[in-house]
Amino acid sequence: QVQLVESGGGLVQAGGSLRLSCTVSGRTFSNLDMAWFRQVPGKERESVAAITWGGGRTDYANSVKGRFTISRDNAKNTLYLQMNSLKPEDTAVYYCAAGFGGGLSSRQYAYWGQGTQVTVSS
Repeated sequence: QVQLVESGGGLVQAGGSLRLSCTVSGRTFSNLDMAWFRQVPGKERESVAAITWGGGRTDYANSVKGRFTISRDNAKNTLYLQMNSLKPEDTAVYYCAAGFGGGLSSRQYAYWGQGTQVTVSS
């Protein structure tokens, strides 16, 4: 069974930085396309960033381009999201997801973590 565990969320002031991590077990991590999504209560889940299994392609939502960086370490079975220049509107629960096919559509991802809260104060 595939398990995804996010960490690194917290409270940060606007303009600050956080790095999220997602550790994957139960499946060969290097075969998986990975992504980050986020959701605010009462709103639809939205894509943030995605990375292919080998790291050769990354995709970003327009709202985070130039501020967030997705990366992965296949030797450590870990996905990262470096978030800089954070804004209050980035406040959400952030989820990592794994699957096959890549891209920013949630339909491509069969496995999901439990989420980690990110709160950006103004």
